[in-house]
Amino acid sequence: MSSSASVPRLVVAAPSSGSGKTTVATGLMAAFAARGLAVSPHKVGPDYIDPGYHALASGRVGRNLDAYLCGPELVAPLFLHGARGCDIAVVEGVMGMFDGAAGEGELASTAHVAKLLRAPVVLVVDASSQSRSVAALVHGFASWDPEVRVGGVILNKVASDRHEELLREALESAGVPVFGVLRRVTQVDTPSRHLGLVPVAERRADAVDSVAAMAEQVRAGCDLEGLMALARGAGALSCAVWDAAEVLASSPPPPLPVPSPGAPPPDPRSSNAGGPESARTPEGLDSAQVTHPGARGCVESAATAAWARPAPTHPHPTSDGPVRVAVAGGPAFTFSYAEHSELLTAAGAEVIVFDPLRDEQLPDGTRGLVIGGGFPEVYAAELSANEPLRRAVSALAETGAPVAAECAGLLYLCRELDGQPMCGVLDASARMEEKLTLGYRDAVAVSDSSLAVAGTRMRGHEFHRTVVEPGAGDAAAWGVRVPRRRLEGFVQRGVHASYLHTHWASQPGVARRFVERCRTS
Repeated sequence: MSSSASVPRLVVAAPSSGSGKTTVATGLMAAFAARGLAVSPHKVGPDYIDPGYHALASGRVGRNLDAYLCGPELVAPLFLHGARGCDIAVVEGVMGMFDGAAGEGELASTAHVAKLLRAPVVLVVDASSQSRSVAALVHGFASWDPEVRVGGVILNKVASDRHEELLREALESAGVPVFGVLRRVTQVDTPSRHLGLVPVAERRADAVDSVAAMAEQVRAGCDLEGLMALARGAGALSCAVWDAAEVLASSPPPPLPVPSPGAPPPDPRSSNAGGPESARTPEGLDSAQVTHPGARGCVESAATAAWARPAPTHPHPTSDGPVRVAVAGGPAFTFSYAEHSELLTAAGAEVIVFDPLRDEQLPDGTRGLVIGGGFPEVYAAELSANEPLRRAVSALAETGAPVAAECAGLLYLCRELDGQPMCGVLDASARMEEKLTLGYRDAVAVSDSSLAVAGTRMRGHEFHRTVVEPGAGDAAAWGVRVPRRRLEGFVQRGVHASYLHTHWASQPGVARRFVERCRTS
């Protein structure tokens, strides 16, 4: 059911990356929170790291708004879900304001999300090397798309009082309000490495200091009353608020039969071999045109794998109560969308977070395992040294229990990472490399798995400087077309492991299928 809701909100955008969006957005969140306001923090795009700083600043979980991964139609409902009961929402943009998914026009850009949210934009401008020219720059961004409302600017890296005076004069003649001026400082810098900022979980005390410095700089340099007034001018949103239980109720998963132990394997050449558990070449992906080290026999091996798996060695649940799903966390595994745990809980799971760097066993009663993204390459030695947990993960996977692993999780399940022994669930090795793999992916499930049936389409995102060899198993997880046609990832018993980060809100049946597999494996 649709409803009309109005939450005061601002979108913080910039002409380009490196202009100071994170400093301003995080500082605004913390400054408003310090005034006793309930602040809802959001990030445009797939980025996992900035929301950690947003959560620290606001005291609420940071949430992503990604029109590519979830579809434009879910941006406003997910926003309203996160902003329930809040006094103001601050949305940090991504890259330059009009930069979105490559080759897709405005899709997933900050401007696109601002329009979907009917939200005013505050443009953060790096003014360090300009004076009067700033007016032309801002005029161009304000007039490029008349549906985007640029409500004003915040000038960053201003050198002096005289520099500020010149900038304000130029923008006054252009008719664009200035809501803040931030001087050049160093204390708000946050350390970076190969994939961007160092996550909050790895530098908690320092991160607290950084966020406090951002808040003080914004408080001292920005017109918070004026920004709040601008936020209150956002238009009402007429849509249903996203709710995990409601979307699951309206999105039943495909059937998930459990083959009887000892039953003969189906003939993979039959058109209905294995029923819903059989592997199929998804529409739009010609497997004959895709090559990888394990491509031969991909369809056949997946068709028989479900029937060849051993009988479970642990008892089935005896009730319809919650089943325990362990989710990897801690400094090595910091990448997760909040909606995933919410969907798992709504599907009947008890979600327990554990730290693979410290915990030597999985939580008692674990029936399924989710290992998201992060930085296992930074912690390879520590992860390897935790041999009891590596054995426990391998043993769980051997039972056929569902294991969903993305990117960092994929590396952890490999035989080794940079020469350090990992869990050995997958017969693959992983290593760091200089090349950055980055971008959105349009993917098709190639094999039936604990997450999806073959043919299911999902959109994902890759972001890593590692390589796994081979890149796919005999039963691959996904078929991907861009930037090149390939099979990617591994489906093996209950394991689904891949480089692709996906957002389950786009396919909520994934969570229910995973939990049902926990009950029946």
